[in-house]
Order: sequence, then C-alpha cells, then structure tokens
Amino acid sequence: MSKSLKKLDGLDPDVVDRLRAAGIRTSDKLLEMTKSAKDREALSQKTGITPRELLRFANLADKLRVKGLGAGYAELLCRVGVDTVRELKYRNPAKLAAAMRQENEQRKLVRLVPTEKAVGRWVEAAKKLPPKITYR
Repeated sequence: MSKSLKKLDGLDPDVVDRLRAAGIRTSDKLLEMTKSAKDREALSQKTGITPRELLRFANLADKLRVKGLGAGYAELLCRVGVDTVRELKYRNPAKLAAAMRQENEQRKLVRLVPTEKAVGRWVEAAKKLPPKITYR
C-alpha cells in the first residue's frame, strides 16, 4: 500500500523535501526510483542523499508491501535487525515478536506491539512477495 513520504518513520522533513523535489511523493514511487544500485546512484546525484540512505528508505518502503505492516512497524523491524523483506521471510515469528516487544519497551516507537500471530502473518506474506529491490 502506497503511503505519503511524510508518513514513513525514519525520514526527516529535509529528506522528504529533497525527494519531493525529485518528483517522489509516495512510498511506491520511492521504491520504483530506488530499486537498483544504479537507480539509487542517479537519485543520489539529484538529491544529495547517499545511496546507502536511499537503500534504507527503499527497504522501509518495500516493507509496506507486506499486508498489515505499517510504517511504525517497518521502522521497529529495522531496529531489531530486519532491514529487508527478504530477511523477514526467514524469521521465526515468536523470536521476532519478542525482540520487537523488548525494543519497543526501550524506544516507544509504536503504541501497540504486534502479536506473535500478526508477525507470523507478516512472515508468510513476505514469502509471497516478488523481489522489488536489487542490492548490487
């Protein structure tokens, strides 16, 4: 589901402004414009945002394709070491839910921590998604 860039956790207003100036206003457009290393390099030249940061933002946007996974949860997943959809599909839901609960107690990123069942649905949904980002 496409979201406004303003709704993506982890993007400060300056970054949002630079991406908007490059014609990117939604998470879907961000994902489309950052899908390959070559695309990220070209966008970096336009925006002054490093390719590494663009990849992090692309991975956040990519996680929004997982049914039921919102922007806050996408950022929380990053905080527990799940940076990509590809990584999510190999995770143990019970361990991942526990890690997210522990991390959220410290950082207070989301109001409601997802249940193990919800995390299990995300893992299964991630397994069904075709890849959108290349990493080389």
